[in-house]
Amino acid sequence: MTAKTLTKAEEQVMQYLWELEKGFLKDILELFPEPKPHTNTVSTILKILMEKEFVGFKVHGRQHEYFPLISKETYSGKSMKSLVKNYFEGSYRNAVSFLIEKNEMSVEDLEMLLKELKK
Repeated sequence: MTAKTLTKAEEQVMQYLWELEKGFLKDILELFPEPKPHTNTVSTILKILMEKEFVGFKVHGRQHEYFPLISKETYSGKSMKSLVKNYFEGSYRNAVSFLIEKNEMSVEDLEMLLKELKK
C-alpha cells in the first residue's frame, strides 16, 4: 500500500466507506449531512481515491460499487505514526505529554491506558 495521505474531503468519503464497507455513490451521498455535496463532487473524490489506491470498485450494470482497499485501522496507524514523526520528533511520549498538557487527555485516562496495556 502507498504512503499517500488524504485530504479532509477524501478522508470524509473514506470514513463513510469504512462505515458502509461497500456502497454505491448514492449510498455514500446519503451519509453526508445537509447541505449534501453535489454528486459530481463526491464522484470526483472517489476517482481520486481510486488513483491513490484507497478505493476499489465492482461494476454492476452502469453503476460502480465502491469499497475500501485499506482498513480504517491501517490508515489510522499510518496517520498516527506520521503525526508523531512530523510534530513530536518521533516520540510517542512527547505526543502523550502534549495531550495531557492541553487537557485533551487526563492523567486518569493515561493510568487506565497503562493498566490495559499491562494486561
